[in-house]
Amino acid sequence: MKNNTDFSSEKFEQTPVVGILRGYDLKTALFIAETYLKADFFTLEITMNSPNAAKIISSLRKNFPELNVGAGTVCDLTDLKSSLDAGSQFTVTPIINEEVILECASKKIPIFPGAYTPTEIYRAWNLGATAVKVFPATQLGPQFIKDVLAPLNKIKLLPTGGVDGHNLRHFFDAGAIGVGMGSSLFKKELITKKSPTGLLDHFRAIKNQIPPLAQQG
Repeated sequence: MKNNTDFSSEKFEQTPVVGILRGYDLKTALFIAETYLKADFFTLEITMNSPNAAKIISSLRKNFPELNVGAGTVCDLTDLKSSLDAGSQFTVTPIINEEVILECASKKIPIFPGAYTPTEIYRAWNLGATAVKVFPATQLGPQFIKDVLAPLNKIKLLPTGGVDGHNLRHFFDAGAIGVGMGSSLFKKELITKKSPTGLLDHFRAIKNQIPPLAQQG
């Protein structure tokens, strides 16, 4: 098993976005990661329902040691073991799987479990979540984050799903410690064209929407 203990909180806080790569092949993932890092993004999630996900995680760890590389769509202990064996530095789930959360917490692997309601969010946090992925945030919006944090102000929230350049700032203003972004961050047309300049400009435009106080690096 590779070293999974070197997740950099400092790098995540410098640009508090978890970029979600789903369904891309290894060559494309390497192209994206190179440009991602040039734009000063540091945290990248490979979903386990992508073809050859474990191989992509392993290759990204080897080629881009400056990145935090983690596994997403981890739904059970089988997915978790596969991702950790590949070198995943953090784990993201779309649901609350108690076994997965407890296993990550026991191994000190950062874990961001998916939750939707205040009760689910509180449960995930109590089980040992590093931060709770509020998913899908599309249906809830920034006001939901603000409302949940009023009574549950000690919980760290990472809204994911529907976050884009237009609402990104509002989620941070509502109290989110970071966000997860997929298709709105990884523009398919720019990636298909293999346009590093266009993709770099897009990444930088997204980064510029993050409020300065949220960028703690």
